[in-house]
Amino acid sequence: MASDTQRSDVASNANRLPLWLDGSLLTLVVGSSLVVLCGTLVQVSFGAFSMSIGQAWSAVFDPVVWSNPYVLLKFFFGEGIAETLATTFGLSVASVDLTKETLIVWNIRLPRVVVGTLVGMNLAVSGAIFQAVTRNELASPYILGVSSGAGLAILLTLVVFSGFASFLPIFAALGGTVAFVIVYAIAWKNGTSPVRLVLAGVIVSTVFSSLQTAMYLLASDIGVVQSAIAWTTGSLTGTDWEQVRMILPWTLFVTVPLSIVASRQLNVLLLGEKTAKALGMSVERVRFALSGVAILAASAAISVAGIVGFVGLIVPHVVRNIVGSDYKRLVIGCLFAGPALMVAADVGARLALNPTQIPVGIVTGLVGGPYFLYLMRKKQQLGEL
Repeated sequence: MASDTQRSDVASNANRLPLWLDGSLLTLVVGSSLVVLCGTLVQVSFGAFSMSIGQAWSAVFDPVVWSNPYVLLKFFFGEGIAETLATTFGLSVASVDLTKETLIVWNIRLPRVVVGTLVGMNLAVSGAIFQAVTRNELASPYILGVSSGAGLAILLTLVVFSGFASFLPIFAALGGTVAFVIVYAIAWKNGTSPVRLVLAGVIVSTVFSSLQTAMYLLASDIGVVQSAIAWTTGSLTGTDWEQVRMILPWTLFVTVPLSIVASRQLNVLLLGEKTAKALGMSVERVRFALSGVAILAASAAISVAGIVGFVGLIVPHVVRNIVGSDYKRLVIGCLFAGPALMVAADVGARLALNPTQIPVGIVTGLVGGPYFLYLMRKKQQLGEL
């Protein structure tokens, strides 16, 4: 059930300052942006090719890149689409010479930061939505089995249907949807409860994780096996602009707009099912529609970074403690705090055992596991089975 604090936060929404004037939210946005900026500074400055911080940032802000729209379009959309857009809008498609530092930063290091930022956005918002839909503070894509379902679908695509690799976000969304439906079916007993959903999620995650391990036996190519392991642990190593192009449309046209628009419905769900029905809401339809948004957001992230655990659990709680339980602010906060956690975790993953890079999912797991235990111990009443 929603806590008294949550009810108070939602009920007093009309008396609050406008969203853009809220001091706690602005503090969170500025602080998270600074973390991402510092993480970007570290990421573009260190690597196998040595360059100074000044050289790295000169490469990031290379005027040859920023003054040529066609070059930027090629990075973000690929050569084919960039050429079409440039021709359509009358832009020059002449090739330009970029320095070695600029090529390394823009082709290798900067895409990793962009992917980490987008992954953090999607996972954080997905976790926040799931926590409202299930009215369970322990809910997240990882806990509810969505991550495992999406991961299994991705591994199946890589190992068995490798020719469809360009459709990874779609297959990930289908796998996450199937997993969540199974979890909901297992937990249903004249309705659901927070504990049953968590337990059902653990069951489905365990089964799907076992199936993921079994997929390794079907892969004859050692390269495919290594790639599959990277997916199951969550990694940003080797990401480039292709991964940016895969996740960017889902983030811009699904995760961000739909989560912001749905903030009012999420607030109503927190008031309880009876109250929501009294206000005219079709609870089950809204619940499944919002779950669909959360699944798409999580699946988009998993399709480019693999299974990165606990981001969807940690970030909404941190943001809630700062800005309150109103989802109009909570969603905005997650869109900034999620990237901050992912970029910071990836810096740790890259530099902790330098020159060896560890998967970012290991870092988030080391942070998220103890935090999950803290949340469980903190809750005085988990509910009846």
